[in-house]
Amino acid sequence: MKTSIISVLALALAIGGCSGYRPTPSGFYAVLNQPYRLGAGDRVRVTVFEQDSLTNTYSVNSAGYIAFPLVGPVPARGRSVEELEGALAAKLREGFLRDPDVSVEVDQYRPVFVMGEVGAAGQYSYVPGLTVQKAVAMAGGFTPRANQGTVDITRDINGKVMTGRVITSDPLMPGDTVYVRERLF
Repeated sequence: MKTSIISVLALALAIGGCSGYRPTPSGFYAVLNQPYRLGAGDRVRVTVFEQDSLTNTYSVNSAGYIAFPLVGPVPARGRSVEELEGALAAKLREGFLRDPDVSVEVDQYRPVFVMGEVGAAGQYSYVPGLTVQKAVAMAGGFTPRANQGTVDITRDINGKVMTGRVITSDPLMPGDTVYVRERLF
């Protein structure tokens, strides 16, 4: 009797250890309700009113900057669009325009990545309102071996990369990596 209880406990620990379960980190969902922070791969539309030559679409490069005419590189990574508007206006006030009226909006978000047990793993365009389930559908759906209940999402939160296990109805953010695990049985 004592041997069978020990073997059942050992089996339970072994199965539990194989799953690699990690609880979702604190702050993982809080970032969804904060202003969007720009990152490398985003493209922004900058409008400088009455300055057609400055109005254009600019990409955030891998170093986190946009190359803006007259003022040069402007840091964008980690800033909200409102903060970038203020930074651009401040730079333009430094000898270029008297009272610049600058507007910034996200033209294209950085992509999401879907990996694991899906039909076509890869990089996919992010659109507002994208959920795990919709991203998996874009990636060809689940394979027959996929765990369809939960997935792991790796997300950059304020410069810190975190991974959490979520259900398929959870929302995604630009730059997220979705990993669909193989089911055990």
